[in-house]
Amino acid sequence: MVMENKNYIGIDFGGTNIKIGCFSADMKLLWKTSIPTDAQMGPAAVIDRIVEIIKEMAGKKNTSLETIKAVGIGAPGPAKYTEGIIIQCANLPKFTNVPISKMLKEKLGKPVILDNDANAACYGEFVAGTGKNIKNMVFFTLGTGIGGGVISDGKLLRGSDGNAAELGHIIVQINGRLCTCGQHGCAEAYASASNTAKRAVEAIEAGAESSLKEVLKKNGQITSKDVYEYLAKGDELAKKITDETAEVLAVLCVNALHFTEPEKIVFAGGMIAAGDILLDRIKYYFKQHIWKIKQEDNVEICFATVGEDAGIIGAAALAKEL
Repeated sequence: MVMENKNYIGIDFGGTNIKIGCFSADMKLLWKTSIPTDAQMGPAAVIDRIVEIIKEMAGKKNTSLETIKAVGIGAPGPAKYTEGIIIQCANLPKFTNVPISKMLKEKLGKPVILDNDANAACYGEFVAGTGKNIKNMVFFTLGTGIGGGVISDGKLLRGSDGNAAELGHIIVQINGRLCTCGQHGCAEAYASASNTAKRAVEAIEAGAESSLKEVLKKNGQITSKDVYEYLAKGDELAKKITDETAEVLAVLCVNALHFTEPEKIVFAGGMIAAGDILLDRIKYYFKQHIWKIKQEDNVEICFATVGEDAGIIGAAALAKEL
């Protein structure tokens, strides 16, 4: 008797690109692809394109649509994840109150689960990366914003409507910087990649001396990558900005420790390309702020290892649980 194959689709639904991967039951990648989101086409057209690609790829890679048992999607919020509905997203202006899970289920004839994109990436790191063999983990993504995910006792922390673990919007400064979410003093407003760069620009415009001034003059902008490169060259403003970013991230780690007591706190996203120049500072400030009665060695602060496929791996692993 031939055993039936069971494969799972993971979708990382971004504002610019949509990544799609197919995985076996043991999370081995069978195929993956990426398409432009083309969000301006509207939800129906985008979803039709996803369905078309899944059917096309399944037919070419010896998997077939029949072997696919379920589909997982990681998408930005806010959303009613428990109902599979994208409420609104700045990068997807036409996606308002879109029942994406229902629409995909009807077109594919497969169960569909929707979760937050950071949750999906967190779960991908948990099942396939540095989270293996542990049960408690906190995950931060450092990019345009700061996303988050929490694994508690082996399960994703979702909250009453699936919007838990918005860790970038933990307030670290009362009446602080205005965040794009509308709150003041969010960690994201200080320590995301975009706001790390923005604070450097603000300092230069306020009169701070820095070699980064020439970068701003030449390119019309500064990136977080520029900040870390000039830190390595000994630029004092770059050092100040990096220290401030690292200290905010360290405070997030302290808060995470008190909330969930993880075994690991993991950073992912484009900004971790800065390497030890950032990680060592986060660890330094963590030790400065953590309560002294707690043995800080009980938690490991590290970078993610899975990379850009974390979102599709996590979404597929969540689909497997349906």
